[in-house]
Amino acid sequence: MANDGLWVGILTASTALGASYVTARSALRAALAQARTTARAEALREQRDRRRSAYREMLGCAHAFSAVTWQIDDVDAAPDPGTRDRLLRQMYERLGPAIGDMNRAMHEIRLDGPAEVSAAADDARNMARRVQPLLKALIGDESPERREAYDAAHRDFREAYVAFIGLARAALEVKDDEGG
Repeated sequence: MANDGLWVGILTASTALGASYVTARSALRAALAQARTTARAEALREQRDRRRSAYREMLGCAHAFSAVTWQIDDVDAAPDPGTRDRLLRQMYERLGPAIGDMNRAMHEIRLDGPAEVSAAADDARNMARRVQPLLKALIGDESPERREAYDAAHRDFREAYVAFIGLARAALEVKDDEGG
């Protein structure tokens, strides 16, 4: 009888140890899964914050560029050709640094992506670069063809800029686990 008690004790102890081992492994797996999920969520949050910062920088640079080009209304209201050309020269001189800032911002986006947003930022920057020589061509030339070319290039820039905004916004949207 004592022998049976010993075997029951050994079996009970073994069962308890086995159950403890299974429980510990399950708890470890759950903790690892939670740690991975937390690390991934943190990495995604950091990526999103970097992208948001880069996109905002590009938006600010594009706005600064636009602020210069909007002065074309002042040029149109100039009382004489000398004033008109002076205003155009001032605009032209301010466009260079604005495009330089846009270049820098676009390269930041190139690092953080995604590729389609980077391409849209590059397109907006390239359209801005097309505006600059067309603005310079207006100095001393009041022909409607030159102004139409400038206006068309500016519209192309605005369209590229709006496309960038849409792609940037989509890239920052938080999607649920089901892909929506």
